[in-house]
Amino acid sequence: MDFESLLNSGPFTRMPHMLHKSRLAARLSLAGIVTGFLAALPAAAQAADPVQEAATGGVHAGLAARAATIEQVHMHLHHTVNCLVGPEGPGFDAKQANPCQKLGNGAIPDTTDSASKAKLTAALAKAQAGLKSDDLTAARKAATEAQAALK
Repeated sequence: MDFESLLNSGPFTRMPHMLHKSRLAARLSLAGIVTGFLAALPAAAQAADPVQEAATGGVHAGLAARAATIEQVHMHLHHTVNCLVGPEGPGFDAKQANPCQKLGNGAIPDTTDSASKAKLTAALAKAQAGLKSDDLTAARKAATEAQAALK
């Protein structure tokens, strides 16, 4: 339904004054402006979601744990690290994807609770250990441990 049809349908057709139509148009325009403004804000300016960042990192650790090759394990562990540390954090690899780029600045920097931060830091250490290993079995094991730490 287009805008004109919306204005000329339902209760608007029974209203004798155009005032109501102009109010609806103003509300729709304002909603569009607000939506456009929020969409244009960088992720950092919007609310950070460290829980979702950690969960996404955990998903990628799980993908790494089940990967068929060491290259795939490393790729998914890079995604895990990127979700945990964020684009400004140590170990962030800009050459790798950041599946958490619209969720905040990284689970560790976005977390304020010290117990949660310690848990995330332990998961990060496991993911980094997997990245350092070229042994498929050892890297998968580290990925499994990182995934478990992120649950």
